[in-house]
Amino acid sequence: MNKSTKINNLNTESFDWKLVQSEMKSKLGVDIYESWLKKITFVDEFNNYLLLSVPTRFIRDWITSRYLDQILQIIRLYKRDIIRIEFKIDDQDKLQKTDEVTKKTVERNENVSFIKDSYLQYNRIDPNKRFDNFIIGTSNKLAYEASLKVSENTSHYNPLYIYGGVGMGKTHLLNSISLELKDSNKVMFISAERFMYQFIKSIKANDMVKFKEYFRNTDILLIDDIQFISGKEAMQEEFFHTFNALLDKGSQIIVSADRAPNKLSRIQDRIKSRFSGGLVVDIQKPDLELRKEIVEKKTEELSSLYADQLQVSKDIQDFISTEITASIRELVGAINRVVSFSRIYNKAPSLSETKVILKDLLNLAENKVTIDLIQTIVCKFFKISKNEMLSSRRSRYLVRPRQTAIYLTKILTSKSLPEIGREFSNRDHTTIIHSVKTIEKIKEKDPEMVDNINKLKNQILYNNKDNEI
Repeated sequence: MNKSTKINNLNTESFDWKLVQSEMKSKLGVDIYESWLKKITFVDEFNNYLLLSVPTRFIRDWITSRYLDQILQIIRLYKRDIIRIEFKIDDQDKLQKTDEVTKKTVERNENVSFIKDSYLQYNRIDPNKRFDNFIIGTSNKLAYEASLKVSENTSHYNPLYIYGGVGMGKTHLLNSISLELKDSNKVMFISAERFMYQFIKSIKANDMVKFKEYFRNTDILLIDDIQFISGKEAMQEEFFHTFNALLDKGSQIIVSADRAPNKLSRIQDRIKSRFSGGLVVDIQKPDLELRKEIVEKKTEELSSLYADQLQVSKDIQDFISTEITASIRELVGAINRVVSFSRIYNKAPSLSETKVILKDLLNLAENKVTIDLIQTIVCKFFKISKNEMLSSRRSRYLVRPRQTAIYLTKILTSKSLPEIGREFSNRDHTTIIHSVKTIEKIKEKDPEMVDNINKLKNQILYNNKDNEI
């Protein structure tokens, strides 16, 4: 069913929440849906908004800070009149009944720990991500050597903290360590989001004792994407005590993140201090030599699988290595696309066809903009300071640049409304919506505003290296 069909159907049909749930699962992924979005219950529909319920404040805050925009977009596929969503917390009586049911279920299965079952179900260890197929270059050699050292002599570096951008190989290294140590140690490899899910589940089931025992009795704890515990005080408290308990008993801790410990936002200073107390290593963007080696090796692997069908010329390999610079994951994805083209059409793509196949990846570097960069460029354009822009003052000469920066952040980044609000001195998401709508209305009547917006977009997207601070 295409988008237009959905909207037309809903002019005559009643609202069906199951369709929205199915779309959320499809667009946001099964793991995110099962962990968070499945808990949303449809309550009522009003003129221009929906009332939904979730079990706890924690889940509400997590969903609104990360998935609110995407959920609203999906809902509007089925009900275009909806412009906002409101959440209510389930009644305590309902929660109590849920807890009682959960407790009875646990009692009936006394032999089985739900934490253990969940861990086995969501075990992240992938047998295909090993040290021997991790391609080493100058950008990742230190992280590789440190990971190898830890797998040979645990507690040599404790904790080991690996950070770098998306798709640089952090998860591959954590997985490799897990594979090396799992036969002789109790290894727990889990994402920060999954750790959070288990934490909430334990609280709801009134079974924090099992949670503590399970995580604190492991020999090797590996947590991926630790930045996702940002702002969750109760969970950070539990993580801190788990961290200390494991260090005291000599267990090895390995953590990955998208930034250095001191750059983590809304995470307790004492946790950042513990991370900094071990070995901190980063993985940088792959240089041309490493990218060429990755492309060549990946092409060879696929050639052995599809010997009769695969045709990727040296020119195409060099083009991919040169143009796709954002991450290793994007590099591998580009090769997979070209190989799929070869298999489907039974011919090698030309260079022009390759550019079409990879058009969105080739523009990726242009779209790597940050809120800080947008604020800086807008402030320079309007000749105001960043402190003035972020202040609470409502002078006209400050309000318009502030609204312009918010508007550009909304259209040029994938940040949610609450995230944008936090970066603009913790403004409410309704203020963000108002700013965006105000600029859109002005653009309809004022050619100068259109011209200013276009100039700013060009500076942000195409001259961002010159404007970085």
